[in-house]
Amino acid sequence: MSFAAAADRLRSARRVTVLTGAGVSAASGIPTFRGAGGLWRQFRAEDLATASAFARDPRLVWEWYDWRRAAVARAEPNRAHHVLAGWSRRFEAFHLVTQNVDGLHERAGTEHVTRLHGSIWTLRCWQECGAPPWADERVPLEPLPPRCPACGGLARPGVVWFGEALAASDLVAADRACSCDVFIVAGTSAVVYPAAGFAETARSRGAFVAEINPERTAMSDLVDLSLRGNAEIVLDALELRLTEG
Repeated sequence: MSFAAAADRLRSARRVTVLTGAGVSAASGIPTFRGAGGLWRQFRAEDLATASAFARDPRLVWEWYDWRRAAVARAEPNRAHHVLAGWSRRFEAFHLVTQNVDGLHERAGTEHVTRLHGSIWTLRCWQECGAPPWADERVPLEPLPPRCPACGGLARPGVVWFGEALAASDLVAADRACSCDVFIVAGTSAVVYPAAGFAETARSRGAFVAEINPERTAMSDLVDLSLRGNAEIVLDALELRLTEG
């Protein structure tokens, strides 16, 4: 099946869902967890993005998140973000499900976004005192580690750490989005569940499923079409075909 087939499917689609991962933000200069830039000092993300790491050394964990927040603040949405933002207004029923916490989709103007892993710009009370999560976009954060404005205890990043459950409301929204005409997986190897199962769910419900990734992934044999290339390049090419009619 050709690259043009994906554009044809999109052109006739009413309901479009896109699942994005770290690869979509790579062109904006955001380091990925598992790529060559996935190390911070001598630590892996998997060593820091856990409740046990925070309990052991909250300042170390916050130094990492403060570094990440600074990197995101310097970044700008790339062509992939802007194409998807346009699609969110073009299609009758569009939904973006993202594993990213950087907020670049929202900065590009994307509508109908479900953030599976939360936001790096949101904080929560570590002691769970009952205060609702709050936004804090200061770079750098002071004091470090930050404090809960309600109880004065430690605050934690408002993201889903390894070993934590995703919000039930986000899972419901993502599942509903799997009922679509076209489902695109962009910039993610889709190896972590439940996100890894969404493409299979969409296909079982009759969706045309396409993958956009520079390398072969575990789902390449499971999709209808696998498009090789960086997300910003492939999505831009698809957009060009759509606008040309």
